[in-house]
Amino acid sequence: MNDLEKIHTDKSPAAIGPYSQAIKLGNLIITSGQIPFTAEGKPTNKNIKDQTRQSLTNIKNILEEAGSGMDRVAKCTVFLDNMDDFSDMNEIYQEFFSEPYPARSAVEVARLPKGVMIEIEAIATLK
Repeated sequence: MNDLEKIHTDKSPAAIGPYSQAIKLGNLIITSGQIPFTAEGKPTNKNIKDQTRQSLTNIKNILEEAGSGMDRVAKCTVFLDNMDDFSDMNEIYQEFFSEPYPARSAVEVARLPKGVMIEIEAIATLK
């Protein structure tokens, strides 16, 4: 018996490989990493603030489709292609979350899909 449920919304870009936008497992919603592409599959501007905003908007749309929301995020992982962008990313990140802030990891990676600057994944609970 498979208790995993695929979550999909047309308000965020479709998966570009063999994965789901998110999976529901019990009371958890686990998103795949979201890169800064629009729902139409178009990349956003080449600055970290716009890319952070789009990645988090994609997560927000997916969570809402699943019956959750940004206020239910317990953990985020942020992948940056340049840690020098951390403070600009953090400025936009704070627009999407409030106390108690989710637990978070932020790491620099050598390269991200489609040449983007950021990818963000989240784990949330249902409301």
